[in-house]
Amino acid sequence: MRRNFNHRTNTGVALFISLVLLLVLTILGVSVVQTTSLEIRMARNEHDTLLAFEAAESALRDAEAALELTTSTFAYNDTGVAGLWDMPDVTDDNRWEDDTIWTDGRTIVAPTVVDAAPNQPQPRFMIEHIANVQRDENAYQQDNEYNAAGSSDSVDVFRVTALGFGGSPNSRVMLQTTYGRILD
Repeated sequence: MRRNFNHRTNTGVALFISLVLLLVLTILGVSVVQTTSLEIRMARNEHDTLLAFEAAESALRDAEAALELTTSTFAYNDTGVAGLWDMPDVTDDNRWEDDTIWTDGRTIVAPTVVDAAPNQPQPRFMIEHIANVQRDENAYQQDNEYNAAGSSDSVDVFRVTALGFGGSPNSRVMLQTTYGRILD
């Protein structure tokens, strides 16, 4: 059985179907490339944020180590000389939100060197003396090791704010903690 193909009845359906399939595959390929590119950027941003977080955490630990060596609050003042700030007024703006404070020498460069991207600054921190809490009215605190002879019956409370930088100029993480200790 032999079929005769009439060239006049061929309408190019195979070519049309091939072009439609090629278009669908092209759209699918472009979509995959865009999704992969987005996922790579998200992973890079997350990595930069983690680097900045680790740098800020390291600066917090350095600040706490510095507070362990503190013997008085005499050096703390309203101008933040050497990154040491006095108790803020209630009406004052948050100091850590002022970007100029982080660049003009009123913060402390963390002494622990953090591996950062080239040209990225080392993490910084500021210490604010925010309160002196008297413990004499708490009956449960009267007979404990903190009330040993020669020790003060007050706790100085400090707020430590640390700023860490990640792998890109826009990746910054700021952490805060409060730290209380008895000053001799």
